[in-house]
Amino acid sequence: MTVQQEIQQKLDQIEEDHQVHILYAFESGSRAWGFESQDSDYDVRFLYVHHADWYLSVNLEHKRDVIELPIDEVLDINGWDLRKALKLMKKSNPALMEWLSSNIIYRQDDNFVTAMQELMQQYYSPKACFYHYNHMAKGNFREYLRGGKVRIKKYFYVLRPLLAMQWLEKDLGIIPIKFDVMLNQLIPDGQLKQDIEDLIKQKKAGFEAKYADPIDSINVFIESELERFSAYDNQLHAPNRNYEAMNHLFRQFVSAYTQAKPL
Repeated sequence: MTVQQEIQQKLDQIEEDHQVHILYAFESGSRAWGFESQDSDYDVRFLYVHHADWYLSVNLEHKRDVIELPIDEVLDINGWDLRKALKLMKKSNPALMEWLSSNIIYRQDDNFVTAMQELMQQYYSPKACFYHYNHMAKGNFREYLRGGKVRIKKYFYVLRPLLAMQWLEKDLGIIPIKFDVMLNQLIPDGQLKQDIEDLIKQKKAGFEAKYADPIDSINVFIESELERFSAYDNQLHAPNRNYEAMNHLFRQFVSAYTQAKPL
């Protein structure tokens, strides 16, 4: 059985075991970002919907709204209930925004993905996303890039959010999931770009635990950008949207699944 076949089998089993319908399943990690290692696992994420009666419950707020399978060396599979996903979209959750542009799709309801992408345009908040990526870059820098040798993958845990902040600063729209799209758009040809491209090649040719010596050009870039963004006057757009459009989408796909699979 190939990994792709195993993923499809796992998704089918999730639907059967939890009595849900998977609307969208996709890759979310380094494979979607474009710099997977030889031994990178598959970070499979999915959005799902229950039958209407599941939501029409007095104890709805106490029900679990995620499904998580045990993680092994190859597969990391978990998903969010549609209601949870929409509530996070209201907050312009950056992970969800990235997921909706994943370039590796395992299954999808085309109407659902189109509707979610259209909804994303209404609720997208550059301001909220900037705070998220800024917090991520600073935290990962403190945790992973201080000291001697550095695990290659950890460099990307800081570089990617830094480029995301630059993308937002330049008002280029929703953050693309592919790292090289941001790299080619934001970093001019020169030593820094060459060193980052070489780092990508090393990561893709090696393994997750591979270490490298600190890279001067990248370290200087990271530290200068972290300092610059620490004083950045974040005047980015923050929309104030109500739940009306979300409720319409939610009812539409709960109703469709309920009619397709009556009790």
